[in-house]
Amino acid sequence: MPFQLLDDKKHCVGVFTGDTIVYDSIPENLSQTWSYAPALKGRKIDYAQIYCGGRSLDEVCPENIRPHWQSVSKKMKAYLRSFLEAKVSLDEHCFYDLVPENFLYEYCRVKNLITAAVFDAYPKPKNYEFMVKLSEVMGDIGNNDLALNPSALNSERHNTRVRNFWKQIVNMRNPRISYNVFGTKTGRLTTHKKSFPILTMDKDYRKILQPTNDLFVELDFNAAELRTLLALSGKDQPTEDMHNWNIKNIFGGGVTRDEAKKKIFAWLYNPKALNKKAEAVYNRSIVVRSYFNGSQVETVCDRTIPADEEHALNYIIQSTTSDVFLGQLLAVNDYLQDKESRISFCIHDNLVLDIKEKECYIIPHVIKLFGDTPFGEFRVNVRVGKDFGNMKELTNGNNSI
Repeated sequence: MPFQLLDDKKHCVGVFTGDTIVYDSIPENLSQTWSYAPALKGRKIDYAQIYCGGRSLDEVCPENIRPHWQSVSKKMKAYLRSFLEAKVSLDEHCFYDLVPENFLYEYCRVKNLITAAVFDAYPKPKNYEFMVKLSEVMGDIGNNDLALNPSALNSERHNTRVRNFWKQIVNMRNPRISYNVFGTKTGRLTTHKKSFPILTMDKDYRKILQPTNDLFVELDFNAAELRTLLALSGKDQPTEDMHNWNIKNIFGGGVTRDEAKKKIFAWLYNPKALNKKAEAVYNRSIVVRSYFNGSQVETVCDRTIPADEEHALNYIIQSTTSDVFLGQLLAVNDYLQDKESRISFCIHDNLVLDIKEKECYIIPHVIKLFGDTPFGEFRVNVRVGKDFGNMKELTNGNNSI
């Protein structure tokens, strides 16, 4: 039987199960619910939202209960709006203490019906365990307060754009990053509406972000999408910079690194662009035929994405690259479990670690672990800094310090 969480704060837990509400503890025999919440971490539970690929309750609601669901969800939104207008913080108050209990029963009963309907209608996704683990780790990251220094922007507050951003940040009650693991069809992360805007923040503002420990270490793959395509075409990974490798193997010299970079990406994502040497190396057309069936892309990472021919290669490469990155993020997170250092955040394909000074000895191992992908050893770019706006290159080309 499905259950629903009414709140999931550490000292404020309510669970609707068996047509009753249990307060302050989570029973052990729970098995199915709508979505993951940090209070459920580590439990063997099936999440309907993962089964249906991140679709909303509105999208998957059966027609026979839709009027009832629309009624209770409208009322729920009205309650939430009233709390917002009254400036009631749901971080400081238990949600179920603020809403009439009879309404909680009605809302959860309908939500249970939708949850059960999803399990009846959708098969378990092939990447289910991966999505659960990803939800858990992103939930952990979302529970960490950011160390912000808005005064780093003081000298620029005469600029209206900077001043508006500064006001947005200083007015955040609990500055945290809330990632949405279902935000895009390719699997790349987005953030929820009230999250700290880590993915859209202007690079000029990054200096307000500081480590809660002692040092930021930023990791990203060298030419990740090109390396993904090379792996999908059955080729080994070059140990050198990918764009310098392309100069020798595709362009025959005579171009700069920046020119080679522009040329290869101009070819890569334009199906009409022709380059016989690039095609011979990367097998772009063969990769498309291998993972696109005419109506959808099916990646090696068990994602199925509706697509047309024009977008097929883009989805194949971007989705696979994203999942490779997220898989390495999970591996790094596992390694850090007994450490004070931790993952601070990620920006698309960049992983930023918050390192304790006494644990700097782990950095070489983390770099190697991050680069050791299922597609071979990816070259890793590494930057370090005392704030995120002033990061300096650390590696010398061989992933070592």
